[in-house]
Amino acid sequence: MPHPRKTYDVLVAGGGNAALCAAITARQAGASVLLVESAPKAFRGGNSRHTRNLRAMHDQPNAVLTDAYTEDEYWDDLLRVTGGSTDETLARMTIRASAGVFGWMQRAGVRFQPSLTGTLNLGRTNAFFLGGGKALVNAYYLTADRLGVDILYDSEVISLNIDDGSVRSIDITFRGFPETVLARCVVAASGGFQANLDWMREYWGDAVDNFVIRGTPYNRGRVLKNLLGQGVAAIGDPTQCHAVALDARAPKFDGGITTRLDSVPYSVVVNRAGNRFYDEGEDVWPKRYAIWGRLIAQQPGQIAYSICDARAFPLFMPSVFPAIKADTLEELAVKLKLEPEKIRATIGGFNAAVKPGQVFDNLKLDGNRTLGLAPDKTNWARAVDKPPFYGYPLRPGITFTYLGVRVNDKAQVLMENGRPAGNLFAAGEIMAGNILGKGYLAGFGMTIGTVFGRIAGQEAARRARN
Repeated sequence: MPHPRKTYDVLVAGGGNAALCAAITARQAGASVLLVESAPKAFRGGNSRHTRNLRAMHDQPNAVLTDAYTEDEYWDDLLRVTGGSTDETLARMTIRASAGVFGWMQRAGVRFQPSLTGTLNLGRTNAFFLGGGKALVNAYYLTADRLGVDILYDSEVISLNIDDGSVRSIDITFRGFPETVLARCVVAASGGFQANLDWMREYWGDAVDNFVIRGTPYNRGRVLKNLLGQGVAAIGDPTQCHAVALDARAPKFDGGITTRLDSVPYSVVVNRAGNRFYDEGEDVWPKRYAIWGRLIAQQPGQIAYSICDARAFPLFMPSVFPAIKADTLEELAVKLKLEPEKIRATIGGFNAAVKPGQVFDNLKLDGNRTLGLAPDKTNWARAVDKPPFYGYPLRPGITFTYLGVRVNDKAQVLMENGRPAGNLFAAGEIMAGNILGKGYLAGFGMTIGTVFGRIAGQEAARRARN
């Protein structure tokens, strides 16, 4: 339990990547640190335990990344997926800082696997953690414990009590019992509110009943709501979220990466009426996978279906659930509970619109397109005509929400009057909306959490000492 008479230098609310980076950095700077994690120990780590990689800038090849990925290219990728809904100063600062995180992460126990090859097109841009996010989280907890960070599990920050722009005390529950903790500085790194279905329902209505929360059930947004109710400046659209195409058979919470479906670029995607509704080949999957959850959320019943044939089936990472397989399209439609004649007509029309004589290349934007459809498929368009046929039901898989608190380049939380809070900092999903107004780049959430976690920890420790 927390020490009843101790005033900590830094209290960190949260237990995922951003929180751990903040706690370790603050402790390395000499601060006494208390980390409050709402999950039990077996489920610690928030959404970070479901992650796999971090997107990093680099000017030349290194031990885990090929070629180069420059600041301007990184920025251009981000600009395109956000449509300009980003703070360029904070975004470029994050991009530049990503080049220098490897040494610190490795000293904190994180290990990386060799550069990725294959269909995900990430070997040049994204560094993958050896053992995935769970291994990263475990390594950070071991380091935090070794450094002397006090860690509370099954505990939740209920209220950061702000007076005159500074946090004066922190109300928590420790294994169900109320406690009040004192800290000179606080880092809010407790994630979004996607697991709070009642709050989500305020913006999405009953469609939420068909959403799948692919990450932790413990990100309920209590700290976020508490801060926004005390004059902290908000950032981000509450209806925006990181939402991917997920296997509809996934559990309601905590299914993680294994329930994600990467079949979209090499398939035809239809809604429950059997109609296509978006260009499946708009861009390489790591740059577009996070738009598909929202697209499916806007379809009747919040469901869609990915249909491909035997040629396309080996090209993507499948879900943990087996594909639905049939020898004919009509048989597949019946198994998917779709109208067979409509599916035959939709796939037939698609096949007829495929431009002939194209060379298919699944490793790049190959320009293989359809002509005359609404919408056309602009890359990887190939007739779906080689049995057996495969199908997956798709639901919106929500990872995190983009509503958050506004921060500056020192990770200080800003009040509605524009002034920085005296001793409150933020990192991770709770402030990601400053940089991600909409859209997503694979691995960028971990980048934001790592960069701002370290900044928040350093600045909180410095202020506590002064």
